[in-house]
Amino acid sequence: MNHFSTYETAWCPGCGNFSILDCLKTALEELGKDPYEVLMVAGIGQAAKLPQYIRANSFCGLHGRALPAAVGAKIANEKLTVIVNTGDGDSYGEGGNHFIHNIRRNVDITHFVHDNQVYGLTKGQASPTSLEGMVTDVQAQGNANEPLNPVLLAIACGAGFVARAFSGHKEHLVSVMKQAIEYEGYALVDILQPCISFNKLNTFGFYSQRVYELGSDYDYTSKADALMKAMEFGDKIPIGIIYREEKNTFHQKNQVLKDGVPLIDREKNPDVIQAIIKDLV
Repeated sequence: MNHFSTYETAWCPGCGNFSILDCLKTALEELGKDPYEVLMVAGIGQAAKLPQYIRANSFCGLHGRALPAAVGAKIANEKLTVIVNTGDGDSYGEGGNHFIHNIRRNVDITHFVHDNQVYGLTKGQASPTSLEGMVTDVQAQGNANEPLNPVLLAIACGAGFVARAFSGHKEHLVSVMKQAIEYEGYALVDILQPCISFNKLNTFGFYSQRVYELGSDYDYTSKADALMKAMEFGDKIPIGIIYREEKNTFHQKNQVLKDGVPLIDREKNPDVIQAIIKDLV
């Protein structure tokens, strides 16, 4: 039986992260995954605590540095299902460069961003996705910066799978998660996730009045349509797969890795490895 047990958390009661954790557990079990096949990678933040709350392999690294660790693990062992859980500050602020350049590499990992539009762990300052004018304890006069649009940025940078979801639409979120995990290549899902403690603007009610699920008539293979849909973030906010394109992955393009034999299964020379480590110390 594929059982991804979950454990007691340190999240605030009512946090949108609870729904994301529950949906991820459901998605993995419905896909028939086993905990030993899955690696959860995270950086720093409330969202990044998720690997500590679910039964699977896990790695928690530095703030904004989850993607390099996830990419390294996948390159070393492509048999792993590698899932990154980070927040909007972690992914788009401290980890912004890694976010952009992993899109270029197209390593086969899944990236779930818990986007609550605020820094929740460090007590509520504006994040890269905070709306302009949002008042916080730090931005007492209102956030002066325009918000980053990660969905638009990802599509423009060439990502092959880009989606937006809402933690309050659980059945829809599970479906999007499953498709993202099964996609061969880098998959981004920006998950709108209210922070009840520090973001009094983007509440469950705020999103519930605005989000709508994209219908079957929407063509997510059209980049032009996807760019337009990505920019729709106001009175109406579309959720679902915004863009999808089949692309060669990092492994398929790499001359060493394309034969399908994971690095961990290849013959190794300990002397060479030790010499490299010695040079780096």
